[in-house]
Amino acid sequence: MMKFNTLLAVVLFFVCFDAAAQQNFDYFDQPTVYEVGISAGPMNSLTDLGGRRGNGARGLKDLRFKDMTFGGGLYAKVLYKNIFGVRFEINRGRVKGSDDELESVKSTAIDRFDRNLSFRSNITEVNLLGEFYPLTLFGKGGPVYVNHALSPYLVAGVGLFHFNPQAQLNGQWIDLQPLHTEGEGFAEYPDRKVYKKTQLDIPLGLGARFQVSDHINLGLEFLFRKLFTDYLDDVSTTYIEPSLFSKYLTGTDLANALALNNRALPDPDHPDRPGVYPGDRRGNSSRNDHFFSLNLKIGYVFSYKVSNKQ
Repeated sequence: MMKFNTLLAVVLFFVCFDAAAQQNFDYFDQPTVYEVGISAGPMNSLTDLGGRRGNGARGLKDLRFKDMTFGGGLYAKVLYKNIFGVRFEINRGRVKGSDDELESVKSTAIDRFDRNLSFRSNITEVNLLGEFYPLTLFGKGGPVYVNHALSPYLVAGVGLFHFNPQAQLNGQWIDLQPLHTEGEGFAEYPDRKVYKKTQLDIPLGLGARFQVSDHINLGLEFLFRKLFTDYLDDVSTTYIEPSLFSKYLTGTDLANALALNNRALPDPDHPDRPGVYPGDRRGNSSRNDHFFSLNLKIGYVFSYKVSNKQ
């Protein structure tokens, strides 16, 4: 059902813009144009932490707008006949999540609320993206490289992003990856590899661009990142035996690992005992994490000239 709704939304997106697009036909003075611009807007993520009531829903149903932050970036683009574009961009932003947000629904999400974990992660990414403008290719009223003033498009590509999950302890933000909070890299857990903080992702999305003048355009774009890691929030599998940390860590790292790997609230029926034990579920490794953005884009187009032909 979710796949059908997504497909229906995409179809309606292009149908709604088609009527407006047919009202204005502008022409490039050359088939290839160049554009640079900036973008900014809200970011959010879907991870093991936070979310909504129950055991956590799939996809956007588990989204909490309270976790929204803002990011932005720069881009450069080559556009061919207003049909295909290739874009390179650099973005910065932050994502976050916290189990204490579930307090109002803790009766239906008690395991996740009592887990009491939280994170933030700054993200830097570089993307190489392709844009496709279907109304230009299949539209009527002019040559194949007609430029509609209002142009919806699809976008997809490949990205490289760097993240660094942190948690707050005694008023300080502590990097979590060096603490191996779930035994990543420990010999006792050979299937848990140390995750890399720089990884590939697959950006997918859709947007619309409006040509304000000969050189300026505005755009709105939703971009979803498919990730290949479940450690955007440093949470994925189960709790480990805490005595193992002293085998691999020392000093401040040891103290932080013991404090941050298990922050579960005490069992209300047995306040003298911890709420979780080694082997208990800490995260859900069956689903990777994701993050996404909704950006307003402002672009400046070079070598562009408009001649209206109604």
